[in-house]
Amino acid sequence: MADSFYEHLFGVRDKVALVTGGTRGIGFMIAEGLVRCGAKVYISSRKEDACQAAETRLREHGNCAAIPCDISTLGGCQALAAEIASKEPELHILVNNAGLTWNADIDTFSEKAWDRVVDLNAKAPFFLMQALLPQLRAAASPDDRASVINISSVNAIRPSGLQNYSYVAAKAGLQGMSAQLARDLNGDNINVNVIAPGPFKSKMTAPLYATKEIEAQVMESFTMGRWGTMEDAAGLTIFLSSKAGSFLTGVVIPCDGGATTIG
Repeated sequence: MADSFYEHLFGVRDKVALVTGGTRGIGFMIAEGLVRCGAKVYISSRKEDACQAAETRLREHGNCAAIPCDISTLGGCQALAAEIASKEPELHILVNNAGLTWNADIDTFSEKAWDRVVDLNAKAPFFLMQALLPQLRAAASPDDRASVINISSVNAIRPSGLQNYSYVAAKAGLQGMSAQLARDLNGDNINVNVIAPGPFKSKMTAPLYATKEIEAQVMESFTMGRWGTMEDAAGLTIFLSSKAGSFLTGVVIPCDGGATTIG
């Protein structure tokens, strides 16, 4: 009885999920957790070879398929949504994780650095979700709500030492937009929430662990003294996508080891 109730409360088994940017970093961690818990997971990324490699690794744990696609344009978002729609009448979980950062001195920060980052980090999540609304609505019910999870950043909550102006603007905008979407989609039984990760190993944070010496110095600034793990990122995603988290919508949850609260 205990096991069956646990599955009832936290289960995502047989749910269909799409994780953008799911071939590496936090996206891969989230995809792995969902796959291991029995969800049918689609991942997407620009590079075909990265998609194939990630799919191979994730298939060791369960049901996963990769779809190469560049969603930095409206056409790319629509193409990915059409591919999902051709395979699945329902989509229970959408994780908008694909992202890009750009650091440059304030005196030389360019329009290109602004537009490329904002297009992928803020515009793409909206238009991909918009294109997938028929599948999200089809999956949703009052007793089993669909879940949209937008991946933001602790940089959208408090400043850092990085000069990543468009990234901060895009992620903060994503948080505000998510609150509006949560309001507007509430009647469709679709929850929209935000996870704001802190220190996780990824391509974006690679300079922070380029050498053991650098990593040791950086680690001293981490409130819990460690990097985030797959269980941290995937666990929160699964919680928000299960019955356990179904009464939460429109919230931003830092997943940062306390960096924004007690750091």
